[in-house]
Amino acid sequence: MPELPEVETVRKTLYNLVLHKTIEDITVYWPKIIKNPVEIEQFIDALKGETITDVGRRGKFLIIYTDHYALVSHLRMEGKYGVHPKELPFDKHTHVIFHFTDYTELRYRDVRKFGTMHLYKKGEELTKPPLIELGPEPFSAEFTQEYLSEKLKKTNRKVKSALLDQKLLVGLGNIYVDEALFRAGIYPERLANTLNEEETSLLHSEIVATLDEAVKKGGSTIRSYVNSQGEIGMFQLELYAYGRKGEPCKKCGTPLEKITVGGRGTHFCPTCQKQ
Repeated sequence: MPELPEVETVRKTLYNLVLHKTIEDITVYWPKIIKNPVEIEQFIDALKGETITDVGRRGKFLIIYTDHYALVSHLRMEGKYGVHPKELPFDKHTHVIFHFTDYTELRYRDVRKFGTMHLYKKGEELTKPPLIELGPEPFSAEFTQEYLSEKLKKTNRKVKSALLDQKLLVGLGNIYVDEALFRAGIYPERLANTLNEEETSLLHSEIVATLDEAVKKGGSTIRSYVNSQGEIGMFQLELYAYGRKGEPCKKCGTPLEKITVGGRGTHFCPTCQKQ
């Protein structure tokens, strides 16, 4: 599933492709993707004639802003946006098409059909599900070492599971939690409330640094992720832990191991991240 760096990269590329385009019509081939409003015709009628004014992000969610509305979109596992000429054929995995007045189309393609779209009047999107349930952004002033320490002290969950909780902090998923924990030298099954202030401070710094570096590299292409221009990310070349089971640790040479934490495959170094 795309995490903060991947979604931020999609946001940036999509912004350059759709800004100031006006929606002439919308075709929905898989109605279950549209979660709000329930009636598809309401969704289509609301956006007809609207011009895209901005593309934002909240955690792992894209927000496409028009004159009067905010379209909150979650890509899930395989969702992708692309802008194409009207005459270019599309395949069976293209489920929503926004037809623009300039004869181009914004197409949403999703092999697994897990993606979601919520449409709200502009200004309401942050006060309604799913965005209302989210914690602070990692790059925000709200996400301080003190905030992280307070939240971790209040839970007896394993630290990896705690960091995956989007109500605690948005944008982190399996890849970047593994990376941040490796860089902070913290064993992923460690109970979150046992971390001391020094460890929490280092973890906070590594979360921010890891995500910042990943954004600058365009995210990580592990399976099928590409940005809105079809380009892969490059941060996978910098990964220390995720997906490297059996490979030598880049710091100490010990073969990396993989365990399951909270149902998620988890990569770590048994030497650099002692139990």
